[in-house]
Amino acid sequence: YFQHYYITNNLSSMADVEVAPSPSDLPSAAENSYIIRPNFKDKFKPAVVKEAIQDVVTEHLKGKDYDPEQAPAWCKTITEAVKERVKNLGMDRYKLAVNVVIGEQRGQGIKVGCRCFWDSDTDNYAQHLYMGESMFCLATAFGVFYY
Repeated sequence: YFQHYYITNNLSSMADVEVAPSPSDLPSAAENSYIIRPNFKDKFKPAVVKEAIQDVVTEHLKGKDYDPEQAPAWCKTITEAVKERVKNLGMDRYKLAVNVVIGEQRGQGIKVGCRCFWDSDTDNYAQHLYMGESMFCLATAFGVFYY
């Protein structure tokens, strides 16, 4: 095999030459599987993901009152928890994007929209709307198949 050398700028001696790691020292990368469509059992399942989102949101917000100073931290916590829960469902070849919106409940209306360019055969989303006494929470998880 070939030994690659990385040379730093302005060499003053051979001590400035760094030897690249040998291929056996590098972590092994997963081999390309050439899968362009997920198996049926590996597809993004909106009903299962919706149930996971509902569990996480209810677990984190049940019994809490809206607090504008705590809402950003709650959003972040719920987002991370939903992402971890969905990852554990076994949809390995999916990139996940999770969006959580928390607002004060005063009887007002709200519209939340998103636009995506995706493959309708493989990509999907799930969402859950939580309505508490003083707040609402809309959590959405998008699953995009990674080719």
